[in-house]
Amino acid sequence: MKLKAKLTAVAALAVVAATSATVASAENTLDVVKARGFLRCQVGSPSPGFYNLDADGNWYGLDVSMCQAVAAAIFGDKTKLQIQSVSTQARFTALANGESDMLSRTATWTETRDTQLGLDFVTPNFYDGQGFTVRKDSGITSALQLKGAKVCVTTGTTTELNLADFSRVNNLNISAVTFEDYNVRDNTFLNGGCDAVTTDKSALAGNLSSWPVPEDYIILPETISKEPLAPAVRQGDNQWEDIVRWSVFALINAEELGITQANVDDMRANSQDPRVRRMLGVEGNLNEGLGLSKDWAYNIIKAVGNYGEIYERYIGDGPQAIHIPRKGSLNALWTDGGLMYSPPFR
Repeated sequence: MKLKAKLTAVAALAVVAATSATVASAENTLDVVKARGFLRCQVGSPSPGFYNLDADGNWYGLDVSMCQAVAAAIFGDKTKLQIQSVSTQARFTALANGESDMLSRTATWTETRDTQLGLDFVTPNFYDGQGFTVRKDSGITSALQLKGAKVCVTTGTTTELNLADFSRVNNLNISAVTFEDYNVRDNTFLNGGCDAVTTDKSALAGNLSSWPVPEDYIILPETISKEPLAPAVRQGDNQWEDIVRWSVFALINAEELGITQANVDDMRANSQDPRVRRMLGVEGNLNEGLGLSKDWAYNIIKAVGNYGEIYERYIGDGPQAIHIPRKGSLNALWTDGGLMYSPPFR
C-alpha cells in the first residue's frame, strides 16, 4: 500500500474530548498502526530543511525523514505514511488525543512539555538555538541593540517565552508582535511592520533563503536559548516510545559505523564487525523488545540513509538544503565534538 503524503489541516483538534486522550493512551500504538496499515506522523506548516513540499506535493526534510524511518522500521516501506500538517496551537493536543501517532516538527523538548502535556520526547534529532534577523541597512549588528524594538514572533511557542526572558534580563523593553502563522509573521517583517523577526536560527536561515532579496538581511550573532528539537509520542506506551527513540538512534549509530544507504546491502552480507551484524539483524535478537522484524534497522537505512546523509541532503549542502554547516556544530557526531550520540546496539 502506498499513500501519497498530503497536507492535512487539523485546526479543530484542540477541542477533542479528554476521554479520547484516555482511550488513545491505553491502546497499543504499534498494533493500531499495523492494523491501519500506515503511520500518521505530524509536522507543521511547510518549513525549509525540516518539512517542506516539492512541486508534486510530496513532503521532504529532516523531520520528514524521521517519520519515514519509523514507517520503514515497522513496515519495511517508508511510504506507508501519512504526513499531517497541524497548527502550532493544536499540535500537542493532536498527539495526546491520538490523532497523530508521533510528532516530528522542530518541537523543543522542555520540562513542562515533557511532564504536563501527556507526552514524552524521545531524543533530539537537531540541536538549535533562537536568534534574530534584521534588515542589513538597519545598522543593527547585535541583539543587544534591540532596545525598544518591535519584534515579530510566533505565538504559543518557546520562542515567544524566550524573547520575553531575553528582553527582561537585558532591560530592552522589546515589544512582541505575535502571529499564529509564520508566513504572516515574516511578511509583516518584510513589509516593515517589525524591526526584527525571531525564531530558531535554523528556521531563520531556511526562511531567509526563500525571501525575494536574501542579501538585504542578516542573522545576528547572538544565540539566546537552547532548543533541543526532538520527536515526541504519547505517554503510557513504552514499546512505542522505544520504537521511535531507537529508530532515531539507528540513524546516528549507522553513521558511527559507516553504514550508508549505498553500502547497507554489502555491509549486511559481508561485514564481520559484530556491531554491524547485530544492528542489521544478521545475528542477535535486538528486535525482540521492540516487536519488530530482525531487519528493522536495515530497513531504516535502506530507506533514508544514516543521520549524516539526511543532514547533508536537507540541512547541509544538498540541492534541497538550507546550507547550515554541520562541522563544529552541536549536530556533529560525538566523535567530531558534537552531541549526536547513540547508546550501544547490543
